[in-house]
Parts: sequence; C-alpha cells; structure tokens
Amino acid sequence: MVKMIEVAKLARVSPSTVSRVLSNSPYVSEETRQRVLEAVKLLEYKPNRLASNLRKMSSKTVVVVLPDITNPFFSKILQGLEDVARENGYHVLLGDTGNSLKLEKDFIDLVRERFVDGLILATARIRKEEILAISQEMPVVLACEYVEGYDIPTVSIDNISAARQATEHLINLGHQRIGFITGPLGVILSRDRLKGYRQALLLHEIPIEEALIQEGDFSVKSGYDIMMKFLAVNPPPTAVFASNDEMAVGAMKAIKHKGMRVPDDVAVIGFDDIPLCTLVEPELTTIAQPKYEIGIQAMEMLLKIIKGEMLVKRQIVLAHQLVVRESCGYNLYRQGGEVETNIHT
Repeated sequence: MVKMIEVAKLARVSPSTVSRVLSNSPYVSEETRQRVLEAVKLLEYKPNRLASNLRKMSSKTVVVVLPDITNPFFSKILQGLEDVARENGYHVLLGDTGNSLKLEKDFIDLVRERFVDGLILATARIRKEEILAISQEMPVVLACEYVEGYDIPTVSIDNISAARQATEHLINLGHQRIGFITGPLGVILSRDRLKGYRQALLLHEIPIEEALIQEGDFSVKSGYDIMMKFLAVNPPPTAVFASNDEMAVGAMKAIKHKGMRVPDDVAVIGFDDIPLCTLVEPELTTIAQPKYEIGIQAMEMLLKIIKGEMLVKRQIVLAHQLVVRESCGYNLYRQGGEVETNIHT
C-alpha cells in the first residue's frame, strides 16, 4: 500500500501539505496542489478514511514563534495572545528561536509536520518566500514584523513614523549630532526605524553622519559597546537614539562608566517601553508599543482565519506613543556661552 509520505516525496512537499491538498484546504498554492494531485494519480494513492476524518478535526492548538523569550517586550504580547486563545478554547505552544534564523526555520518545518490549526510569527527573519509558502499551507499571522510585497495578515505599528518622532523629539530639544543604534539590519523593523531616523534628520536639514549609525543586536551589551564607540568620537554625539530599550539602557551604562551624566552630557531615548524604563535612573524616554493589544489583535485575526471568516483588514497598524521621561533632559549651550537653556523633558 502506498503511503502519504511517498506521495509527499514525489511531489517535493511535506506530508501535511499532501493532507491539506486532499482535504481541499485553501492554504495551498495552485501549483503545489497540481503537483500533489499528479503524484497521487501516478502512485495510485488511496487515502485512509479514518486518518482523513482525524485530519478534518481541529486540534484547538496554535503555535507562536518568538525571537527572544528573555526580552520582556514579548511577555505582554504573549499574554494578549494567550488570553484570547484561552477565551476561545485554544492552546498556545511556544517556540523561542533565541534570535537564530536556523531555529526559526526549524520551528516552521516542525509546524508543517504536526497537526496544529495555525501559526503566529513574532519574528520573520527567514526568506520571505518561505513565509509565503507556509502561509499557503495553513493560517498564518505576523505580529510586530511584516513581509514586504506579500498580503500576509499582519499586526504592527508604523515603525518608520515612530522612529521619526523619537528623533525629532531630540532635534526639538536642540540636538544636532544624534547617534543611532540600530537593531539587526536583517530584521525589517530595524530597517524601518533607521529610515525614520534618517527622515527626521533630512527633514530638519541635519547632515547624516554614517559614523554615528551603528548596528546592534537588541542586547544591553551591544548598546554599551556601541555607546563606548560613540564616546570615542571627537566630538561625541550629544544624544543617542537606540532601537530598543535594552540597548538604550546599555548606552546609559556606558555613559556613566565614562564619568558622564544622562541627560546632562548625553540624552538617551529608547523604543518599546518595557518595565525596565522606569527602574533605571534617570527614567528612560521611549516609544511605547501597544504590546498587549498586538497580541490580542494577532490572535483574534488568526482565529477568524481558522474559522473561515473574512478579514475586514489584513494589515492592522496600531498607534504608538512617545513617552517622555527624564533621560532626554539637555543643557544647551549656544556657541560663545552666551545663552544657557535648561531643558528637562
């Protein structure tokens, strides 16, 4: 008797894809569907009726893949996801990639081989073609990140606008030399935040100094290391915008290590508004993302797709907020020392 795995091998797909084709799932591309059906015909495959009936049942389980479970930013998102899932009788299985592209791909491959109802990706670092492929096999929603050029359901904020607002906040305080610590540039939201930073400088006709743009990895250590580099520049930047709060805290640590003060010597602003922002001194000015709401919206969207309901909006953009605290206070001296303006915002 021919087995499903033999059909999958001939069609160059996973067994779960063969299963979805045979159950007329809409989450399979037409090209893949035809390839599977040709393999079924060639091998004269006869589906097992009992197994077919089991596959039509819902597992009431969804998988959520996160880039770094140790980052407190994702805990609120996960809480929103789980609250909605629980209310609807679903279970959440968590996959933590540890920011590893290989692990992200491994989790997606594992999902293909297991019986789950849907997938939420809070990380999208693998090739966009691979994300498109899995989205054609099962319900998929992206949370925080998105894939350019593809109509995959997404919940996020406008990272370009948010980063532009953060940079302009520093500019409005009088800063002209603003360092920027990016996140990993293989991540689309890092590139978007860099775009927002550049836009703000261009809009205010401030020259962009490439030496003041350095790539971090979202860790406290990378923020510390890059800030030490900035402080070695002559003259150093008077303000620094970090692409997440953990790197901003690392930058603050480096400034203090050099015997300087935040915000009197260097202003610092972060991104995300994690609890750590109010535990450091001075408290950190940052861009707040609606983390819990992102989780709620992403899970609600996924469950609608699973139930076959039509989505009114496939790309949801939630509002961000600039949270002004103490880390951007700034003593602005005009050339010649004639005017001193004390600003603490």
